Amino acid sequence: MKYYITTPIFYPNSSPHIGTAYTTVAADALARYHRLLGDEVYFLTGTDENAQKIVRTAEANHSDPRTYVDGVVERFKELWLALDISYDDFIRTTEPRHHKVVQHIFSKLYEQGDIYKSEYSGWYCTPCETFWMENKLVEGKCPNLDCGRDVELLKEESYFFRLSKYQDALLRHIEEHPEFIQPLSRRNEMLRFIEGGLEDLCVSRTTFQWGIKVPFDPKHVVYVWLDALINYISALAYPEGDNYKRYWPADVHIMGKDIVRFHAVIWPIILMALEIPLPKVIYGHGWYLTKDGGKISKSRGNVQDSFELIQRYGSDAIRYFLLREMQVGTDGTYSEDNVVERLNRDLANDFGNFVSRSLAMVVKYRDGIVPRLGQAGSQELELKELSHEVKNAVEKRLEILDPAGALEEIWRFVARCNKYVDETAPWALAKQEEQRERLDTVLYTFMECIRIMAVLTAPFMPGLPPKICALLGLDEGIIRWEEADQWGILKYGIKVQKGEQLFPRIDISQYTMTEETNTTVVLNQDQEQSSTQTQTQSETNETVPVLEFEPIKDEISIDEFAKLDLRVAKILSAEKVEKTDKLMKLEVEVAGVVRTVVSGIAKHYAPEDLVNQYVVLVANLKPTKLRGITSQGMILAASQGDVLEVLMVNKDLPGGARVK
Repeated sequence: MKYYITTPIFYPNSSPHIGTAYTTVAADALARYHRLLGDEVYFLTGTDENAQKIVRTAEANHSDPRTYVDGVVERFKELWLALDISYDDFIRTTEPRHHKVVQHIFSKLYEQGDIYKSEYSGWYCTPCETFWMENKLVEGKCPNLDCGRDVELLKEESYFFRLSKYQDALLRHIEEHPEFIQPLSRRNEMLRFIEGGLEDLCVSRTTFQWGIKVPFDPKHVVYVWLDALINYISALAYPEGDNYKRYWPADVHIMGKDIVRFHAVIWPIILMALEIPLPKVIYGHGWYLTKDGGKISKSRGNVQDSFELIQRYGSDAIRYFLLREMQVGTDGTYSEDNVVERLNRDLANDFGNFVSRSLAMVVKYRDGIVPRLGQAGSQELELKELSHEVKNAVEKRLEILDPAGALEEIWRFVARCNKYVDETAPWALAKQEEQRERLDTVLYTFMECIRIMAVLTAPFMPGLPPKICALLGLDEGIIRWEEADQWGILKYGIKVQKGEQLFPRIDISQYTMTEETNTTVVLNQDQEQSSTQTQTQSETNETVPVLEFEPIKDEISIDEFAKLDLRVAKILSAEKVEKTDKLMKLEVEVAGVVRTVVSGIAKHYAPEDLVNQYVVLVANLKPTKLRGITSQGMILAASQGDVLEVLMVNKDLPGGARVK
């Protein structure tokens, strides 16, 4: 099967930012997934360089347009390399191959009467590269919701393309192909726009010369949207190129929602006029917004340097965040606090800790040699069934271009793997010689779970499978999509190594970009508390209230008490929270999982007195945020007056043992 996917071509008027990166990372994940399926994939991206805004930006930087865009284009390519973008072609609209096709199409449309010369008089927005009728302006400015800037009145001789001629044909196509424009909200928006009536499109300019000349009238330059949209077939060497014959029509054009109108109206009509098949799907994703609801864009001056984020957190981590946060049909929210919360919770706590502790137990109990799989029990059979269910669910999600949903499905499997560790308690099995075969089965299952997790996440985090294969002593060829739900693929007898943490926990206070009062709080799925409730909890936890002879509270039933999940936890590290007198940040291990807990005990204990001590943790307390740190539980302490003592466990009990 062939699979042709494209991003829009981006304006190289300044370096790419995190919003730009989402489109390309999403397209890359889909391209990688289809390669794993065995499809013949062609993935196109590039830059749109023939625009008046490029000329003005270059002038503002005291440069000529060509020199200026060459430098910015290199930044795009560097970013795509840093993000492991596996594009097959990078098209620049200043390339001769593109010029040739645009001039060919312009001439053909003119000869068949779909392009004609007239005079244009109207309002032009340079940043949007769009002409507007006066009745469309909002208070005399560009009506684009993401723009609102000044427009200028232009009057010049121009060529026009007969959009109106194909209005009814386009409406029929959209109605007959409900999958053509996705998601549904974009489809409905485009239907309303088209039904409102299409005006013929201005497709040439004479007031500047940077761009593609009209071949039979060289004082005219082809206007940006007719020029830019043709990249999707000029890159394939339309009309006679082998790639064009092989890959067109495109399977997916993916882009931000602000340019869906050009792709869902102008581009299909150009193709209709040329009698070329239309692309199968035009998908308009949402924007990444700041926490105050503003779009991340160069013009707003609120962009986040993508290279800095990648250097700080790693390519796979940033790819995961971008894909996981953007739900279908909605906008995503970006803040660096948001990034750290997501990476610590999903990658460090869930994924990374499972891999780390599983490998550590094989090293500890079997000298790093993967044991033979014994008799599978109900828990192993449940994992096997879940892997099959998750693989199918991921495939269905990606069919509807929903990488966030696909990752959510994968994390169902990751969560079940972590639960499997707690259920099987290999540290207890290791103490019983008669349970040796059972321990072998559990340890082997751990390794198969890691392999399956590597396969499932391969399209989204391509740097992860090679690292996992190195830990498992495997060749990367083991990453085969058809084996994502097959068990027994891993050979016993191979030697594994623990290695370093795949995703070390991030200290959020080190990188926070906002004042604590403005920090976006990201809650777990089961958290419904409001920011006001979170603040109240923070204040309650930060102060240790002491009442002399505090009265005993009202009686509760045994069922109410049973709702508390009290666990033994080992303190791995301790440090005082900066700018506080009372708060101590603890890293504790509970059944192999590392959690962060903030406790008001700093006045009573030195950090070194706590390390390697075993304490009692309220393990099922909803997380809350204290001084920018997410606290995942509460340790028990007794207090009277100015005296406080943490309740510690002195018996040889493992971290995770239940307190009853």
